[in-house]
Amino acid sequence: MTLWLRLNRALATLNTWMGYLSGFVIVLCAAILVFEVGVRYWLRWATDWEIELAVMLLIIATFVSAGYTQLHRGHVSIEVLDGVLSARANRVRRALADFLSLAVCAFIAWKSWELFGEAWSDGRASNSVWGPKLWIPFLFMAVGMTLLCLELAVQLPARRFGAVRGA
Repeated sequence: MTLWLRLNRALATLNTWMGYLSGFVIVLCAAILVFEVGVRYWLRWATDWEIELAVMLLIIATFVSAGYTQLHRGHVSIEVLDGVLSARANRVRRALADFLSLAVCAFIAWKSWELFGEAWSDGRASNSVWGPKLWIPFLFMAVGMTLLCLELAVQLPARRFGAVRGA
């Protein structure tokens, strides 16, 4: 087995596990929100951390699932053009879209790593009463965008050479 194939499989496995993690985090978020509604309604407790934690968890779930979604080609595409354009034009269109997506996502990943570094070094925290550290969601943003970039980078040559890659 070649090194390239091993790296492809390792990335597909990692992105699959990140997809599972995202699903777990969404279920956890739902449980936290149900708890918040229950204690406010039945016990009349004033709570202040649940909404902010739920937002942070949804940010984490969104970004860590990006590579998994790209692995299964689940991101938004313009499928109506598939039937209108020739096979060659569709290949060029998809390759161009993947390349431009990689460029944009690489920029966002780079800026996310910068944001994480600043939040880590400055000790930035939320302005809420709970005040969680902001490096936590920024780290997951950076990791998720990096995994998305790696997935796009792996799919570009696979598309060029006709090898379809899956989980």
